[in-house]
Order: sequence, then structure tokens, then C-alpha cells
Amino acid sequence: MKIISDNKIPYIKGALEPFSEVIYLPGNMITADVLRDADALVTRTRTICSKDVLEGSKVKFIATATIGFDHIDTAYCKTAGIEWTNARGCNAESVNQYISSALFSYSKRHGFALKGKTIAVVGVGQVGSRVAKTCEVLGMNVLLNDPPRERVEGPSQFVSLQSIQELADIITFHVPLNMDGEDKTFHMVNNKFLRGLKKKPLIMNTCRGEVFDTPAVYQAIKEKAISGLNIDCWENEPALDLELLGLTDYATSHIAGYSKDGKANGTKSSVRAISRFFGLGIDDWEPPGIEAPKSPLIELDGRGLDEEKILGTAILATYDIEQDDRALRDNPQLFEQLRGDYPVRREFDFYSVRANYIKPETLGKLEKLGFTILD
Repeated sequence: MKIISDNKIPYIKGALEPFSEVIYLPGNMITADVLRDADALVTRTRTICSKDVLEGSKVKFIATATIGFDHIDTAYCKTAGIEWTNARGCNAESVNQYISSALFSYSKRHGFALKGKTIAVVGVGQVGSRVAKTCEVLGMNVLLNDPPRERVEGPSQFVSLQSIQELADIITFHVPLNMDGEDKTFHMVNNKFLRGLKKKPLIMNTCRGEVFDTPAVYQAIKEKAISGLNIDCWENEPALDLELLGLTDYATSHIAGYSKDGKANGTKSSVRAISRFFGLGIDDWEPPGIEAPKSPLIELDGRGLDEEKILGTAILATYDIEQDDRALRDNPQLFEQLRGDYPVRREFDFYSVRANYIKPETLGKLEKLGFTILD
């Protein structure tokens, strides 16, 4: 058996080489010729799995080590008898960590408290659900918008985009990229949406660049229809709109989901799916030796600090968005390299907190965020 894998996906060779030949290649080198005698393909979003690439190949199964799967021509796969799977929720907690860091950094920079602010979460799937829970822990008012879920579950916990336009201080988008249909998300943040905003919110994109209409967002920030802009996913990336880059509060190179945990989860999902499909017997495989940061221990002294400051200090100790923002601004032409060489980042549940002079209810909130509290 022969498996082709994007070379940015960790652990694949070690997991699958006992059962097959595994060839690691950059995504842009995975071509029709390469796939001609391959049985399976393991991808990221940069590997375009189209009819042009797949037609005439032996590929029976595609596993993408990502939540998104708009890089896979699913209609063609169906007609060609190629099964595929995505890694649902693999980096949801990583994106939640990114959003949390961005919120605390932005509020600190602009001198306001997050508690009591209204945040709208557009798209309440694996990622959006975690973001919503974290924001509730932080004492924010949370609005949820997810039409597909609302049709199934009823309207009680969801609001319309119109309500979000009227009420939200912050809007964060976590939707898939749908180019058309009832739940079209392509350019959902357009002139019409932006001109309907009442409170000049901060808007954040960590889902797909094409959800934002770039010229419309550029005009909105210039006209002060929005007060802030945080973009991790860019339309036409890696070719960024440099004028828009200059107007953002936080700009990063599509790395919100790039924690080591998120990458390991994506690989685990792919390996297990391939094992089930081909009967390899490693359906419970776990990634070995995930890299750790320098210190998994956070020392917190609560004297003189309010609860929000304590929570923010813990969150920013695990990940500081300012560093990734500076890296992209200094070298926007290195967008892909910044992704490929991304440093070690671990999620909240990797960290322990040793706390002094911190109230039990605040410690409880740290635990809800995922931290381990040491006695």
C-alpha cells in the first residue's frame, strides 16, 4: 500500500510506515502524477484535492488533518468512489485559546473590561461552542448565531444576524466556507452587513478568509464603522492585502489552530480513519512525544489584582498573540514560512497554576478554562 502525505503533518510516517510506504511531499507537489499509484492521501488545507489531481489515480481514501474540507472536491469524490474524512474539532481548543488571548490583548490595549461586553459568536460548531463557553466564564454576554443548528434545535438559544448588528461589541466568526445555498458564507461580511452595525464592534476572522469581503472590510475600518479588526484567515492568502494588514489591530498568518495539540489531534484523526478504512488495526493510535514549551507551570499571585486580570494573566502566559502579530507585520512575504515553522504552543489543559491569594471562585473559573490548580 502507498500513502502520500503533506509533509507538514506530524507523526504520519511513524504511525503508518509499518503498514505501507509513506511519501512526504509539500502540498504544492502533490500532483496527478504523484497520486497515480497511491492508495490514500493525507492532506492539509493547502493540498487541493480536485478532479484534475485525483482522476486516474488509485486513491480510495482521503483524510484531511483539518476541520475544514473545502479543499476537497467532495462531489467528484462521490462520483469517483473515493471516501474522505475531516478531523472534526481537532484544533477547536487551539482557536479558543487564540481568541481568548486576542480578547485580553485587545481589551488591555484599549483600556476596557471584557466582563459585561456583548460578544456574538457566528457559527456555533466545535470551535464556536468552545469560544462561547469561555466567554461566559469571562462574564461576557454571549449571542449565538447558527442557522443550521437553529433549524434543528429551535430558535430559543440563537439570534439573528440583525440582532448581532444591533447589540454586539465584538463579533467572532467560526463558520465553514459555503460558496452558495441557504447557508452561504462566502462574503457574508460584506458592505450590507457592515453598514448595518450599530455599535462599531471589533470583528474577528479565524475561519476562512473568503468569509470577509476584503474591500468592504477595508472600507468599514477606514470609515470607522468597526472599531477593531483581528484577521487570522485572509482572502487570497498567502497574497495578503497589505493595506488591510496595516489597518488591523491583530494580524496573524492563519495559525489560530496551530497548537501542537491541535496538530496532533488532526494527525490522530487521520491515522485512525485510515486504519479503520484499510483494516490496519491501529484504531486507537495516539501521537507520541508531543513537544512541550519551556515551562508548564504558571505562578499567580492575586494580591492587588481583580479577577479579570488574574484570568488574563493565566491565558496570556500560555499564548500571547502579540508575538505572532509582530512576526507577520515584520515579514508579510513570509506568510507560508511563518505557518510552516510555527513555534511550540500548547493549550490550557497542558498548564498547571500555582496560586496565592486568589479566591476559590476565581480558581474555579481557571479550572473551567482547562487549567490544573495545584494545592
